[in-house]
Formats: sequence, structure tokens, C-alpha cells
Amino acid sequence: MSTGASEAGKDFAARLRRELHAGEDGSQTVPDSRAGYREAACLLTRFDPMLLRLPGEDHATGGAVLELLDDCTTLGMGMKARAVWTLKADARDRALRSLAGPEAARRALECNLDQFEDQPGPERICLAYLSGSPHQPADENASELADTLQAVLWLTRVPGMTGLPDTGELQHTLERARLLQPLERLVQQPFQGRGRELDELRDYIGTPSDSATPVPPLVIHGPGGMGKSTLLAKFLLDSIHERELSFPFAYIDFERPTLSIHEPVTLIAEAARQLGIQYPAHRDELEALAYECQQTARGQREGQDRVTQLHELATTRTVLGRSSSQEFQLQATERDTDLIRRTADLLIRVVEAAGQKNPPFVLVIDSFEEAQYRGSPVMGRLWRMCVTFQSVYPGLRVVVSGRAPVDHPARTVTPQDIELHELDREAAISLLTACGVTDREMAGMWADRVGGHPLSLKLAARAVTLAGGEAESMGDLISSMPARRRQFTRRIDRMLIQGILYDRILNHIANQEVRRLAHPGLVLRIITPEIIKDVLAEPCGLPVETLDDAQLLFDELSRLDLVEPAGPGALRHRGDVRAIMLRLPGSDRTDVMRTIERRAVEYYAAREGLEARAEEIYHRLRLDENPRSVEERWLPGVERFLVGAQQDMTPRSAGLLTAKLGGGASDHVLEGADQEDWERIAAREVEDLLAQGFPEAALVRLGERRPWTPCSPLHSLLAETLSRLGRGAQARGTVSQAVSATAGAGCAERQLELLLLSARLAEEAGDVESAGGDLRAAEDIAVGLGQDLEAMGALLARARLAAGADVPDLEADSRLSEGLRRLPDAVLADQPALVRAVASQIYPQDPKALEHALDVVGLPGDDEALEGLGAAMRRAAARQPRLLGALMDILGDAADPTEPHGGTGPTSTTEILRLARDRGTLDTLARRLLALPDASGEIVAGVAAAMRVGASGPPPPSFTAHTAERNNASEGNGPPRPGRS
Repeated sequence: MSTGASEAGKDFAARLRRELHAGEDGSQTVPDSRAGYREAACLLTRFDPMLLRLPGEDHATGGAVLELLDDCTTLGMGMKARAVWTLKADARDRALRSLAGPEAARRALECNLDQFEDQPGPERICLAYLSGSPHQPADENASELADTLQAVLWLTRVPGMTGLPDTGELQHTLERARLLQPLERLVQQPFQGRGRELDELRDYIGTPSDSATPVPPLVIHGPGGMGKSTLLAKFLLDSIHERELSFPFAYIDFERPTLSIHEPVTLIAEAARQLGIQYPAHRDELEALAYECQQTARGQREGQDRVTQLHELATTRTVLGRSSSQEFQLQATERDTDLIRRTADLLIRVVEAAGQKNPPFVLVIDSFEEAQYRGSPVMGRLWRMCVTFQSVYPGLRVVVSGRAPVDHPARTVTPQDIELHELDREAAISLLTACGVTDREMAGMWADRVGGHPLSLKLAARAVTLAGGEAESMGDLISSMPARRRQFTRRIDRMLIQGILYDRILNHIANQEVRRLAHPGLVLRIITPEIIKDVLAEPCGLPVETLDDAQLLFDELSRLDLVEPAGPGALRHRGDVRAIMLRLPGSDRTDVMRTIERRAVEYYAAREGLEARAEEIYHRLRLDENPRSVEERWLPGVERFLVGAQQDMTPRSAGLLTAKLGGGASDHVLEGADQEDWERIAAREVEDLLAQGFPEAALVRLGERRPWTPCSPLHSLLAETLSRLGRGAQARGTVSQAVSATAGAGCAERQLELLLLSARLAEEAGDVESAGGDLRAAEDIAVGLGQDLEAMGALLARARLAAGADVPDLEADSRLSEGLRRLPDAVLADQPALVRAVASQIYPQDPKALEHALDVVGLPGDDEALEGLGAAMRRAAARQPRLLGALMDILGDAADPTEPHGGTGPTSTTEILRLARDRGTLDTLARRLLALPDASGEIVAGVAAAMRVGASGPPPPSFTAHTAERNNASEGNGPPRPGRS
């Protein structure tokens, strides 16, 4: 429907409502006919108003269309292209309560049987209760339990209705079923074998607890498709069903969108949430803890964003960036530790109250591969969390599904591991049989030929089913499989087998034209009618002249179970299909597929937008173009469209993606990556190690793959590492050589970074004159390049250098103030951390700087900033009681009890500030604080200190409100600078 038609329809509906209700007096009383239709619809999830009947009517009159127009919302289109309606909540509630009783409810449902399907649903369940045959849902079926709960909630409002289950118990049973639902999904496919691995898991969980000897985590690893997640699900479900939930557990799958592998505190939140479902008597406490964890994650997210911003500019990276990164890791780890300790303490009370004596707490972490690399901050924080939890609750047992155990400097014990190998022959035959290969002898032949990889066996069963079990076809299919070999060729054999089997499955597509598209089209991540016409058709030998022709092929392709929706009007091949077929070497379709990829590059290069650019980059890398030429096509923001694409690439192309996207890389990728990409991957790892306080491990990493390119980030990191190890003179020499090399190589940004580091090292060595010279040189380079923000970063470093000297550099402060006013707000908004740091530096000379910063980038909202600001407000009130009333008014407005918020309401200054942050009013609150007549300077210093959080640089000289108070007896000397510590 066009927009004009839609608006006309809305206008007509509005006029119709006015006409229908023109004579009504606005009271709650409704005409009998309208009330009757409400009652007819009140036990229906959805209905067609043209077919809705009143009890006693032989046929529908369509009267509900007019009577219920105001009482319903539209859900979509039903049969005969007519709208499907549902009652609004208030109308449904009034109708249920106005029914004459259960018999009237039953009659209303029975006369509208054609409005709902003859299968489980709220309507059928309501009818069962109303007919005297109570429904008994399966405890494990979350969908059926949800329908039952909905039905019972409706029926409880019907006058005189009895015999209904307790809604609280139903809700708890439903939540428990939903807790197990991800595990149930994993074991829907046949599960065979793995008896030894299940026994190992049981033995691990049963390991005696001893606080003096911590039990290390257990890592389950193996090739993709081997069944790691399924094994974990089988173990947990068996334990729950056989032992009646004899131990608490939490299943953390980092593929869930609500969890972030880069925010370990979300793991604590999810574990607390799941424990609350298992122990409803303590649910409030556990959910409060989970909420606190989510709030902490929000603050940490802001802190991490600040670290990222400070690393973007060369002039803030080496000083503010690295110090803020180390500070962030330290504070995040401390906060994680506090929360995990409290969770463990609470769990002790929970299991004791439940009558369980020291049960193990099984923490299962699935899809952990992304965080498993040397130097990973996530691994470092998780190691500390596990150690802390186990020190309080020795029964913690951590089971991880991912790669083979990776060494990490934070590791205190060696993990145990279970490596999943192929199924044995008997288990392989049983799996084939369970998947539809009815002839056991044939199943044995297949097991001998394809081996025991679960995915290969399931593909073989699918191929057998499609072939119809004919002996001749089976003989040809089996003989087409490569003979199984051993050792290093086994993986290649498995790839060939899986590829050949999927090729056979594709050959059974009935439509010949679609079949010609299916296999070559696997190289494309997205398929639309336009792409079929402009990219796929010609290489596949299909005459597709018009978009309508392409749409017909698209519609046929969309019916295959090998594809899935990828948004409106788009499809993608299933991930497991692409992963197999893209790895298949030596295909006779390779030339066709490369032609398609070249056409895809041309297609996407001619289009605007980040997604199109990402697809262009993807196919250029698939064609193994030079990473340096591909990098020239990179745009900020394409990263989110390329996550996980490394697995489709050669090591060289995967190296560029990893260098751009972050994370770790396998040794195979690192060996094949270009030198420049390897250096960037290694640099990120070294940055992570230094942020976590592991310079020795960083130095080991820096000893690899020499010599480096002149513009490598590793030169700066080597000097930083040497400095952290107390080898200052060697660090300064390394920087000096690198500055000269970068000047000759023409990489000005790297030269800026090195000059800022050289200045910092000189300052630490007491050579303030050399430090000043380096900073002036950096500023001149930045100005020459026209990089205003880089110049501002260098100038800020100069001002801070002078702040530690006897005579401040007023000229630097003045130029910073002028830059803050001169640069457009849109430019400043790109670097909030720098703008806040500058404002907090110059506010004694430029009182309006803080207000300007509030207008442009706002106040940071992480907990440290809010706690500092709250403390400053309390100090100001203590020193000047006359301010107390104004401060209470400001806080009272922020904590307005008429506004909705979680919990019982804020009880402290910091909690009120958090509430203001959550409501988006924190900056307004800060402006009001700056307007107060605070002669002590505590409040303005508190706002400045909040601005400076996370960007304070190294610890030397500090000047706080407290030192100002000690050094100046009077209050008339202006506001003090915030602390630099």
C-alpha cells in the first residue's frame, strides 16, 4: 500500500471513530452489541473481525468490524488478504471480567472455533479448562507452558472460574523451561557415542573441593562440527534430569546477542539471573546483583570507549591512551572481583538455605573461541574471576568450549582438556541409522568410507535419503568418496568428503535453473533478485533479462532448506553450507565462481553505503588481491559487516581482516599475513599485555619477526615495554632511532606518536627541556599536516608538562582555550575524551570551558566520574551549609519519585547521579551545579575531575581541591584544578 493510501486509510478510520462515538458521554458503559463482540474475542489471541461470531449466531455478520474498531490493534494480514486483529489489553481485561461465568466463556470460544488452529495454543487450553478437562503441559516444553500461562492468566479474570493452577508456579516452571531451552535445541539432533567424554565430565564435576588446591577449568576442544556444544548440552540435561538438579549451574553462550565476550561482567550478570530461576526464594537478591552487573557493564563500556578514543590520535595514544588503558583494566578487574566475590558469598547462602551441602557450581562457557588468544584481556579478567570465585566457593567447576588451551600470563594453573575426536565405528553407524539410513549394513559401509565426523555422517545420511537408497546410486556415491588416510591428510579428506556430499545434495534440486545457481552462488554472502540478474546469471549460463525473471528464480531459491532470510528481499546460504563448499579445492566450478566474485566486486563498487563497500572488500580479499590495495577501499564502519569473514579467506587476506577488526589470529594466519598486517596484530596483543601489567610477556612477543617496517607501531611499543621494565635509557635510545627512521619514511602520524612518547620518557628522566622540545616539534608537525585535533593533543601534553613545573605555561593554556572555541563542535564531538581533558586543564583560566564541553560532548557517565562528582558535592555542602538547600533541590529533581525507575529508588548521591545518567539528564544536572555560587571551588573542581576521569595521564605531580584548601586559607583565590592522580 502506498504512503498516500495508508494516510487516507488512517484519516477515514479517525473520522469513522468520531461518527461512531459522537453520541457517547465518555463513560465506561458500552453498548450491548460492542460488549458482546468484546466477550466473543476476549479468549482469542487473534481473530478475523469479518468472521467473529456472537454466541447463538448461525453465521458471522461482520459486525465486529465497526463495533471493535477502537478496541483492537492490527497484527497483520490473514486469510483472503484481510487484516487480523487482537483486543487491546484494557478492553480484553474488561471483557473477561464482565463474562457471566465459565459457561459463557466456553460458548464464546466454541462458536469461534474456526478462528484458531486445531493444535496447542491458548485458545485450546482455555477450552480444555472450561470443558472440565484440565490441561497438563510438559514441564520441558517452553512454548506449551507459555500458552498455558497465557490461558490461565485470562481465565483467572472470568468470574466463578475454579480449578486453575497457581500462576506463580506456572511462571517459575516456564522460566526453568526457557532456561533449559538452548540446551534442548542442541540435543534435538540424534546424539550417539561420547560415553567416555561424558564420564570425564562427570568425574571432573565430582572432583572433591579443596580451597587450598583450586580445580582448574576444563576445556573441550576439537574441529568445527565435532559436537562440542552438543556434548555440553547432553551432559547438563542428563545431570538435571537424572539427579533432579542436584547442583546449581549456569550456561553462558557468547553467541547470544545479550552477552558480550568483551564484557566479562555480563557473564556474572547472566549467571546470577540463571541462579535466580533455579532458586526462586533468593531471586530478588540475585536479580539485584544481576542488575548491578549490567550497570557496571554500562560504565565499563564507556570507559572502554574512552580508551579507544585516546588511542585514535597519535598525540594522545602513547601517554593518555596507554595510561587510561592500564587504569581501565585495573579498575575493571577490581570491580569484576568485587562482584564475583559477592556472587560466590550469596551462592553459599542460597545452597545452604536450599538444604544442599557443598554442591559444585557448574559454569559452562560456550563459543569462547573469539577470546582465546595470547594476551587477551578477556582471558586475563576471566582467569582472575575464576580464581576469586573459587577462593570463596571451592566447588566452582568451569567448563569451556572453544579452542585448545592457550597460554596466558594471568594463568595460575594448567587447564584440563578433553579433545573431541571422530566417533568410533559403532557410534557412527548408530548416528547414520538415527538420521534415516535404515540399512545397517549400508550404514557400516558409509561409516568405513566417511569416518566418524558427525557432520560428515549427517551429510551422508542426507545424501542417502535423497538418492532413495537405490543400490546402484549408493554404489556410485560411496565410490566417489576419497579413500580415508591418516595423520595430516585426514583433515583434507574430511573437507573433500563433506564437499562431495553437499555437491550431491545440491544436485537433487529439482529446478534445473535454480540448481545451476545454487553451487556457484555459494561464493556470495547475500543474494537478491538484482544480484541474480547482474552478478550470477551470466556466469551460470542463465538468460535472465529482466528483474521479474530474476525474482522468479529468487522465489524458487528461497524455498530450499539450504538458504535462510537475510533481511527484506534478501537470502543467504546457511553458514554450515558455505563453510564446507568454500573449502572444497579443485572444483570444476572454480573458474565460474571466481568470475562471479569479480562481477560482485564491480557490482558493489558501483554502489553507495557501508554494506556495499564491505561486500566489495570481502570479494576482493576472496580473490586474494593485494591487502594494501584492498585497504585503500576501507571505510570506517565496514567492520561490523565483516566480523567472522576471516574463515572464508586465505591466511594473507585473513591477516588484513584481523589487523582491522581486532582479536587474535591462529598461527596459520599469522604465518601467512603480510609483514605490515602481522605487525598490527602483534601490536594489539602487546598493547593488551601492557594494559594488563605483563611487560615481560610483551617483550617476548616483540622479539618475533624482525626487522620491522619503519612505520611499524612496534617501535613505540618496544620503547614502552622497556620503560615498564625499568630500562629507561634503552627505551629513550629506541625511541630516538625510531623517530629518525619514521622521518625518513614519511609516516608523520607514527612520528607524532614517537615524539609524544619521547617527551614522556624525557620527563620521567628529569629532562624537562628535551621533553618540551619534543612536544613543540610534534605540535609543529601536526599544524603542518592541518591536523587540528593532533595539534591540540600535543599542546595539551605541553600544558600538562608545565603544570608539573614551578611556572605554568599560560600560553599553552590560552592556545588550548582558543582552539576549543575555534574548532567546530562537529569536529570536537569526534574526540570526547580529548575535549574533556582539555576543558579540565584550562578551566581556571577559561571558566566557560567546562560548560562548552558539557554542550559538545557531555559528562562521562562511568561510575568513577559519578562517584567523584558525588564526593565533591558532599564536600561543598560540608564546607558551605548554605549550599545544601540548592544541592538538595538539584538532586531531588534528578530523583523525582514520580518518574519510573528500577528498584526502590536511589538512596545516595552517587545513585541519584546514576539515575540522572540513565534518564539522560546528567549534563543538565552538571550545568546547574556549575551555576551555584560555590566559593570553595569544590563543585567546579568536581565537574572538572569528572571530565578528566580516565584521561589523567601518568601519576606525577598532582594538585587537588584538598591541597588548595591547605595552601590557601581564604576561599577567594578561584577554583582549584582537579586531581591528576
